[in-house]
Amino acid sequence: MPKTSKLKKKTPKIKSKTKSKPKSKIISKPKEIVKAPIKISKNYIPKDNEKYMCEKHKVFFRMKLQEWRKELVKANNQALYNGSMDDNSISADIVDQASSYTDKNVEMKAINRQIKLISEIDKALARIREDTYGYCLDTAEPIGLRRLMARPVAKYTIAAQEKHEKDEKVHADD
Repeated sequence: MPKTSKLKKKTPKIKSKTKSKPKSKIISKPKEIVKAPIKISKNYIPKDNEKYMCEKHKVFFRMKLQEWRKELVKANNQALYNGSMDDNSISADIVDQASSYTDKNVEMKAINRQIKLISEIDKALARIREDTYGYCLDTAEPIGLRRLMARPVAKYTIAAQEKHEKDEKVHADD
């Protein structure tokens, strides 16, 4: 078979005679409004007549949770430091050794509980950032300011919490 070559025809480009727009006009996007952080006094207490979980409430609970977290971390660090310095387990008396062991065991359980609480505080702070703080994880109903004041890490309404505890008891009995 003989090879055939294809020739490309050159077609002249036709310029349109439309007027171009001046390049000096730049369409700008509307500026985003950046909200200044809300400041509240140290004496501020959320009220029922305010909109539930408004910015003031979120700032109040964020500050409360962060302060609580800071206190727990400080207490844990002091307990761990003081616990490592106080080593009476070398005592010759077996009763003193047992007492020291029991004291350390109780102290370590308390530290573990506080570590779990710090984790719960971190989760509550994450819910504040995600705008889900103050609402039940099961029903999405408002938890309530009084309950959150008493237990800032609360995840459920009282009814949902009771249901969870009842379910835990039923499963624990199995």
